[in-house]
Amino acid sequence: MAASADDDRREALRLVPVSRETGDRFSAFVDLIARWRKTTNLIAESTFPVVWSRHIADSAQLMALAPEARRWVDMGSGAGFPGLVIAIQLADVPGAMVHLIESDQRKCAFLREAARATQAPATIHAARVEAIDSAALGPVDAVTARAFAPLPLTLKLARPWIERGATAVFPRGESARDQVAELPEATAYAIELIPSLIDARSAILRVRKS
Repeated sequence: MAASADDDRREALRLVPVSRETGDRFSAFVDLIARWRKTTNLIAESTFPVVWSRHIADSAQLMALAPEARRWVDMGSGAGFPGLVIAIQLADVPGAMVHLIESDQRKCAFLREAARATQAPATIHAARVEAIDSAALGPVDAVTARAFAPLPLTLKLARPWIERGATAVFPRGESARDQVAELPEATAYAIELIPSLIDARSAILRVRKS
């Protein structure tokens, strides 16, 4: 028998526990996805029945990999994974801000509504990452991207923030180790491979300036 949405929610919050307030904000976010997905291509339709584990928890686990970070950049935010999930987790943290960079105008409209509804400290930038003046965003503690681009390009675009001391946190799936092995400039970074809490076969890269 297929797991219900409630089962998926419970399992997601078991894997990545959060406060009741954060869980309520996540629920409001999922409700918005449910409404908007009928007109805007936010996530693959096949993943909506497991949106809590596949998207919410998978994004929420990243916070623990840069626990002191308060100011984040999310490159290619799409439907808000992981950036808006991280912003929701930081909703009650003084000085927190997550910059969501997304070039699709319809997704930006969704992100603005989701940030408003969840009271998440997020700023939406309707632009390509390449067009963003990294220095203009101010101090950044962490940069992330999920399902965004091949690893070499992801690192190239994140490099301005990494060079200024930001920790990069990139979910890279089951082939993460091979991706790092094939990276010509791997020695320019300190790269850790961390198993995903959601899928032990997948890994998350934590990258710092070498």
